[in-house]
Amino acid sequence: MEPTKQVEKVKGAVTILKGNRLRTFLIVGGIALSFLFSNNVTGQTQFDNVARLLKSKQSVLGGNVCMLISKDDQVIFEKNLGKYTRNTPEMIASCSKWLTAALIATFIDEGRISPDDTLGKYLPVFSSYDKGSITISQCMSHTSGIESGQITFKSLLERRKIGSLDEEVNSFATKLMVGKPGKVFSYGNIGLNTVGRILEVISHKDFETLFHERIAIPLGMKSTTFKNGKVVNPSGGAVSTAADYMNFLRMILNKGKFNGKQIISAKTIEQMQLSRTVNAEVIYTPAEAKSFEYGWGEWILEKDKAGKSIVLSSPGLFGTFPWIDLVHNYAGIILVKNIQFKDRQKNYQKIREAVNAAIK
Repeated sequence: MEPTKQVEKVKGAVTILKGNRLRTFLIVGGIALSFLFSNNVTGQTQFDNVARLLKSKQSVLGGNVCMLISKDDQVIFEKNLGKYTRNTPEMIASCSKWLTAALIATFIDEGRISPDDTLGKYLPVFSSYDKGSITISQCMSHTSGIESGQITFKSLLERRKIGSLDEEVNSFATKLMVGKPGKVFSYGNIGLNTVGRILEVISHKDFETLFHERIAIPLGMKSTTFKNGKVVNPSGGAVSTAADYMNFLRMILNKGKFNGKQIISAKTIEQMQLSRTVNAEVIYTPAEAKSFEYGWGEWILEKDKAGKSIVLSSPGLFGTFPWIDLVHNYAGIILVKNIQFKDRQKNYQKIREAVNAAIK
């Protein structure tokens, strides 16, 4: 065969090969794009009912809302209404209790305190008023027996007169007892604030520094702080964002682990989730929480047939609602600022049910 014809034959083969490669590329690319778009549509429609329900509740939730759902360490749903986004800082009130209980848990893991330690061991003033035998565990579950009283806007304003956490906790020692420690449940700020003060005493560091070092930094909670007012309030003084708090919830959901690092032991996470109020007489509980039990810094919204806690939460006075679901294996948060209490729990229940249906 002549050289010229050989060259032309080779060129033709190359052209055919290129054409085949192009067709193959287009076919594969088309399949990939089709799969990608179908997944996007599925992801959107999966939570359509949740989005519609949230929109219908926007007004009663306060107008500004950010909702996040995370599963397998990925945010699978995000909805922002009004001016809020995942990075909007807001006062979270009693959602702070979960954070404080987690901070206490790090000291328990290190053996620096025990849940069975008594207040008198660290704070002698309690022994002076015959309250020295109350335990750290009882404080973390609001079963200390010390008269607490309802948390109201008035009580929050009155707290501004306090000069330090030390001063506030010393005043708790003088309060009346409403029942035997461990036998009565009275929800409030006394227990966790008292243990927060114990952490300061044994570490020689202020509460904010401890939270920052042990919880905020390891969890990447860059916008979360308890520096909200003159005196730190471990039970209700934190400011956070939906994104920050979701990092915390992911850690709790993953049995104390976050991004490969064990922040709290799985054993202590389980202890936090055990009900401490099964047989306790209820002296005071928020109206929307009358049917719930309590662990360490967290409400138990649901239990399975064996009595194991499966849905846990720590809602705040201003409406923010964080939760984890151990059955469906996801975490959720609805960040709002809202003082409308009517049907609040019913609304959150409906939203949780819609999320569960979407995830199944």
